[in-house]
Amino acid sequence: MPAWLPAIQYPPEQEGYWAPITSTLDWCEENYYATRYSAEIVNTLTNLLFMHLAYEGMRNCWMNGHDRIFFITFFGYLVVGSGSFAFHTTLKYPMQLVDELSMIYTTCLMFWATFAYSRPQPVQLLLGLFSGSLALFITGYYHYLKDPTFHQNAYAILTAIVLFRSIFVMEANIRPYFRKRHEDHEKAQQDPISSQAEKAERKRQDDRDRIILKTMWSMIALGLGVFLGGFGVWTLDNKYCSKLRAWRHEIGLPWGILLEGHGWWHLMTGTGAYFYIVWGIWLRVCLNGQQDEFEMVWPSLLTSLPRVERRVVAGNGSVKKTS
Repeated sequence: MPAWLPAIQYPPEQEGYWAPITSTLDWCEENYYATRYSAEIVNTLTNLLFMHLAYEGMRNCWMNGHDRIFFITFFGYLVVGSGSFAFHTTLKYPMQLVDELSMIYTTCLMFWATFAYSRPQPVQLLLGLFSGSLALFITGYYHYLKDPTFHQNAYAILTAIVLFRSIFVMEANIRPYFRKRHEDHEKAQQDPISSQAEKAERKRQDDRDRIILKTMWSMIALGLGVFLGGFGVWTLDNKYCSKLRAWRHEIGLPWGILLEGHGWWHLMTGTGAYFYIVWGIWLRVCLNGQQDEFEMVWPSLLTSLPRVERRVVAGNGSVKKTS
């Protein structure tokens, strides 16, 4: 460690307030070295990002009138962060279940939102029953096995199904829409009754939706890249834990915090999950044909987080951007 960087040695582990540990998992961060009231201080505090983004997401849904399912999903996202906060603070098995199973339940909500959209009411009800039954099955079987690998695989499979289904819905309902509009353009050119104003409006809608689709794919690429990057860091943290601990003690605090892989997992997967939910909101807006009523506010791809906001109606009845 360069001499010009001040550092202090890691304090020894101490008797924890929440001892003994009853969880089936104990991560790479040393226990109770910073305070006796939190078993894994970095893994605990990094969950504050979940809570902040959940608050921002719920606030955005409430103020802009987004479909209720997304407010509920952001609430589930808040429960994930709160459960993880409690789990890493205490390393107690009940808190581990709150952390891990809330991930399953939130993904099941997105499963229902993705597959039930525009379906008849009885089909929506059946899909709701299936999603709830699936969540209960995973809960019971995981509690019986007590094998974290089962939870991790179930979460990964559910997430992949929802992701690919959403991509299919996006492509099937937006990109073919462009092709249909293109055919309409060709017919309009041969139709002397079609006005120039109608042709101009069709072109405007085409251009608008092409830009929207490009933005959606940027969200998917960035969100999925950050999410999978978090999985990669999480894997390295588990595999090379002893070496990482040695490095952390060698460089001391506070710099050793940068080598807390599970903390990075929280930050990266939390950000990736936020991107996915916002993409779901924007996709639902487009499926509802409300592209002119809402807008994606995303000033910078790398330095800001996206949100979907309702456009402001000017005094003359026209629509103007909120930012």
